[in-house]
Amino acid sequence: MKNLKKQIIQTLDGSLSPKEINLLEKAFDFAEQYHSEQKRQSGEPFINHPLRVALTISQMKLGINAVIAGVLHDIVEDCNVPISKIRSEFNEEVAFLVSGLTKVNKIKYKGKEEDGIIEKENFRNMILAMAKDLRIIIIKLADRLDNMKTLWSLDPQTQTKKAVETLEILAPLAYRLGMTDIASQLEDLAFPYVFPKEYKLTRKILGKRREEQKAYLNKLVPLTRKKLQENNLNPKEIKFRTKHLYSVWRKLQKEEMDIKRITDLVAMRIIMNSVGECYAALGLIHQMWKPVPGRFKDYIALPKPNGYQSLHTTVFAEDGRIVEIQIRTSQMDEEAEGGIAAHWIYSSLKETDNYAKRKKFSLPKNFYWINQLREWQKTFYKSEDFLNALKVDFFKDRIFVLTPKGDIIDLPDGATPIDFAYQIHTEIGNQAIRALVNGKLVPLNYKLQSGQVVEIITKKGKHPSSSWLEFVKMNETRKIIQDALKRKNSI
Repeated sequence: MKNLKKQIIQTLDGSLSPKEINLLEKAFDFAEQYHSEQKRQSGEPFINHPLRVALTISQMKLGINAVIAGVLHDIVEDCNVPISKIRSEFNEEVAFLVSGLTKVNKIKYKGKEEDGIIEKENFRNMILAMAKDLRIIIIKLADRLDNMKTLWSLDPQTQTKKAVETLEILAPLAYRLGMTDIASQLEDLAFPYVFPKEYKLTRKILGKRREEQKAYLNKLVPLTRKKLQENNLNPKEIKFRTKHLYSVWRKLQKEEMDIKRITDLVAMRIIMNSVGECYAALGLIHQMWKPVPGRFKDYIALPKPNGYQSLHTTVFAEDGRIVEIQIRTSQMDEEAEGGIAAHWIYSSLKETDNYAKRKKFSLPKNFYWINQLREWQKTFYKSEDFLNALKVDFFKDRIFVLTPKGDIIDLPDGATPIDFAYQIHTEIGNQAIRALVNGKLVPLNYKLQSGQVVEIITKKGKHPSSSWLEFVKMNETRKIIQDALKRKNSI
């Protein structure tokens, strides 16, 4: 416990005033007092859990109040401490965050008959919390990450339930918030509980290939560094990104279980000092090794919807082996791992000294979908298929396509031009007659792919067709079409 406290303070070192350090120390003592008699089902002292959560939050640069909320996040629910005491002992902002976390966590699983209702209410609270303050859901993700590491201590039914929820909702949510590191950890921790046979098979197929590929890439590092330095470019760092196990399994499914087809088990990551240097380094890499056609992606000029930025290229390197190389700045690398949400929140909070004076928590532009989700759940909450609809419309595999003006539209994998049209505007969807993808005519049931430019041709007075219901992907799209058809038939 003492070591955890020390790590939290060291992580925040230099960013805290003496007053803030005292408040953090007070939170440690407060949590230790109320959790002193409690143990986790794994047998360890309970206090270690909130301290580990707080350490994760401190590494995300979410500010002192979020760290304190991490320390205290179980106090109200597990120790019956009133929120008013949190408010009086600490401050309004800490009380707000702890209250939001308590609402997200307070509904417990009670039995099979009630599971569906309870899960729906849990996710409804989660959606509302996200819209109020993203820090609540980020602390929740840190909480779940730590809990998943001791999932072995729970009964099999609870293990499966928590792992499925993590794999299908919380890990995809972390990805949508740009929190790649936490998302991949959540997936790998849930994988053996949800798909035990597939987990063992993936490990067997993978064998020592990642280590072999890393050893090969290590040989490329001095060649790469020399080429860059000869051209007056000094990379801050050259490191590796290892594809995590669940991601390998998903890729194997797409590649007919042939591990030899997966060329990015390990990718080289080059960290440069500026955006200009990133592009210059890319040109030099392509001078050294021929690029694989169709495998270059510029996520700097065109960031992913969650804010992710990097240059990705795949080349035929030494001995003709195919290698993926990622080039980015230090800030891009930091945000790619920890999540742009955390950095955006922290920078926005620095602009105000008094949380109570903030009239409204405004979401960053990248996360407009959270407000969409809040409105969406009003329509679908009573649906029997609420959770499946939630997974498909917001948390399953994502693609992003562009309008002719270059605006990015985030859609679920398998979405069609009709789904795209309704995301632009209801009337564009209703009046759609044709779709162009990259300038070429495609059928309206065409499955869109990331990076494509989509244009919808409309006809005034046109109404949606009932046949569209057979192929649209999104539940939201289906509901709008059904409502439009009902109005048409009632005239």
